[in-house]
Amino acid sequence: MELSARFLLDILSIVLIDLLLAGDNAVVIALAVRNLPPAQRRLGISVGAGFAVVLRIVVTFFAARMLQMPYIKLVGGLVLLWIAVKVIADSKQEEEGGREAGSLWQAMWMIMVADITMSTDNILAVAGASKGNMFLLLFGLGLSIPFVVLTSGLLSRLMDRYPAIVYIGSGILGRVAGEMILTDPWVVETFHPEQWMVYAAEALGAAGVLLVGSRLLKRKH
Repeated sequence: MELSARFLLDILSIVLIDLLLAGDNAVVIALAVRNLPPAQRRLGISVGAGFAVVLRIVVTFFAARMLQMPYIKLVGGLVLLWIAVKVIADSKQEEEGGREAGSLWQAMWMIMVADITMSTDNILAVAGASKGNMFLLLFGLGLSIPFVVLTSGLLSRLMDRYPAIVYIGSGILGRVAGEMILTDPWVVETFHPEQWMVYAAEALGAAGVLLVGSRLLKRKH
């Protein structure tokens, strides 16, 4: 009975982790597909979420080693900043007659790059909660599919009605990017940033994305 209770507690922990961590990936996917026609948007959300989970399964076995490698999070954070700025800069294109036919592939590329840069920390959380139990690990990774799909679909519909959510989502990506950059092993070993510096980098990342993205948007229009 004790073992059963522990098992159920581990499952509950993984469910809560998936609920919390699905948010970042859902924001990326919703922002990437928001300018697509409805049919392509649904396809983009489904394929993007599926890719996110497949990637997690593959990377799970290398997650701990990857986090210890220098420059991985640094480069990933910089790429994430670029994606967040680009989302704001392109946010008005759908009002000018839609985007080109290749935009689905562009959206899929953005989802893939962002998920590669953001997934390692998330994978470690699920892997840690599973305590080496392969069933729990696969359960946690598989459960993230409906969480990401449902959240992405809801966010993309809300962005249609409330364009300000695009800026909020991009600001979230900027915050995540700032945290990734300052917690990269090379940055930590070289500069020894204190915790308040990490918070400052998160705030600067969010503010910088909003400022640069808005300026680029005004320049385009």
